[in-house]
Formats: sequence, C-alpha cells, structure tokens
Amino acid sequence: MTGPRWTDAAVTVRAPATSANLGPGFDALGLALTLHDTVTAQIIGGGLAIEVTGYGEDTQDAGEAHLVIRAMRAAFEAAGAQPPGLAISCRNMIPHGFGLGSSAAAIVAGLVAARALISPGGPGSGDGPAAPGGPLDEAGLLRLASELEGHPDNVAACLSGGLTIAWLTASGEDPAVLAPRAVRLTPRPGLAPVLCVPAKPVSTSVARQALPASVPHADAAQNSARAALLIAALTGAADALLEATEDYLHQRYRAGAMPGTAALTGALRAAGVPAVVSGAGPAVLALTVAGQWPGADEVAAIADAQPEQWRVLPLAADLTGATVLS
Repeated sequence: MTGPRWTDAAVTVRAPATSANLGPGFDALGLALTLHDTVTAQIIGGGLAIEVTGYGEDTQDAGEAHLVIRAMRAAFEAAGAQPPGLAISCRNMIPHGFGLGSSAAAIVAGLVAARALISPGGPGSGDGPAAPGGPLDEAGLLRLASELEGHPDNVAACLSGGLTIAWLTASGEDPAVLAPRAVRLTPRPGLAPVLCVPAKPVSTSVARQALPASVPHADAAQNSARAALLIAALTGAADALLEATEDYLHQRYRAGAMPGTAALTGALRAAGVPAVVSGAGPAVLALTVAGQWPGADEVAAIADAQPEQWRVLPLAADLTGATVLS
C-alpha cells in the first residue's frame, strides 16, 4: 500500500457520550447523547504535544499511552505510515468512570481525526484507506475502535450516532476470529434522555466482577423479550419504555457495588420513569419523552430527594455521531 500524505491544517473532531446496555440490551445496545468531547489534532515536525482541559486533565502527561494518541497511532498504522509528530488538544465534557463512554469517545475521536489528517490528494487517494474496502472505511474504524475498547457497543454508537445494535460475527476463513458489526437506527422523535451523574465514579472492572458466570434460563428468556421490545419502544412505541427497560442480566447483580445508583434507579422506576444504569454505571439514564409525564423536572425532583447528590443533565439523542468540524 502506498503510504499516506498528511494535511497541513489542524482538524477538529467532536465525539458524543454514549450510554450502553439501556437495561436489557447488555453489551449490544448503545445510544449516543448530546454531551461531547472535542479533539483538535495536527501533524507537526516531530515529537508529541498533548493538552487536556476538562475531565481527564491528569492524562495530559501520558505521552504515547494517551488513549487518543493510541487510537491515532492504530489508524496511521492501518493506513501505512506514521506522521513525523503529533499535537492534540482535548476539551473533555464527558465524565470519566461513570458509564458514559468516555473511553469510546477518546478512541473514536482519535481514529476519525487520524483519518481526516490523511491528505485526500495523496497517492492512490481514489482507493485510499478511507475509501470503501479500505482499512479506514466505516467497517475498518469500527474494527479498530472495538479492538482498542474491547467491545463494540459504545464505539458503534459514538461512530454513527443514534441508536445502535452491535454484535460479533465470524470473519474470513477462521471462525474463531470475530469481527464487530453494527446497525444504526433512528430513535423516535421527542426522545429526551435525562442523565443523572453521582459524585464518585466506579471502575468498569469492578462492575464487571459483580456479574455471575451464568444466569437462569428463565431470566435470559425474559431479557431477550425485553431487549426486543426496547428496540420497538425506542423507535416508536414509547408507551412500552418502562417495561422494555426492565433488565434481568446485570443491574441487580451490580447493585451492591453502587447502592446509590440502585436506589435512584428504583425510585425513578417506581414513579413511572423508564430508568436504567448507564453502561457499567454509576450514572443513571432516564429515557423520558418530550411533552409527556414524567419528564426532566420529575427526574430532577426524585434525584434531589436521594441521600446521594446527583447532577441532572437533560439531553437529547445525538444523531450524527463523531463529526469532523473543521
């Protein structure tokens, strides 16, 4: 493959927060939200320069271990060459460690920025890395993002926006090699997610360790029905959202690791609010509908009544996904 040429100008990429699982859609469903990280990247003559503002300022000195840089390096490697030097500026609005896809946003922003830095006028640009079938086409970005993240649910939603269903499937001649795939759906008009963020994070590894090795067959069957119903509810039949968001696979097992999250989720659902743990938690996502009761005000009132402090953020579904702004 002919190596890429680089653009001289900086590029800016905006990547959305994502909420995975959405209750019963464990490790499969993702929803992009209108809360964003922004990365500006530029090719420089040599070395590495990293600036971080907002969440994750402590990663500013991470060097090559910085997740955005790691993602960019992976994209450049797939394209066939590394640039002489890199400068990035990260403006982070997505809290880290709350189940909001902050790592997915960093990975996706890095991959999309790297692709944008490859000059479209470079050698072989007509069939270059971003062209269909190239290593940085949409399927290629999903594969790289999933490898870096470890699973495809958050990165799929971050890449494409909207509501996504992600899965792994046998790829090529070796059935043991699984490749990520995803489909994107448009959430129903008026879907008004309300995010509730506590003061302290919980690591994904802690949340994963709380899960049992197996679940009863009856629970798995119930969960399958609710996950299917959730797709219908999120794309049209909103009156089914409360029942559709009932989970049988993971939330009850994680309650001991995040009791405040379990308490708020229970209080919201008791009041008729379709509430779920966002990703691995501890944030809570309420899936309200604009103009219908209960809405964002009721979510805020219930959160304010909890012993633990919660920051309540009325949002919308991000329908564009990771976007090159300039």
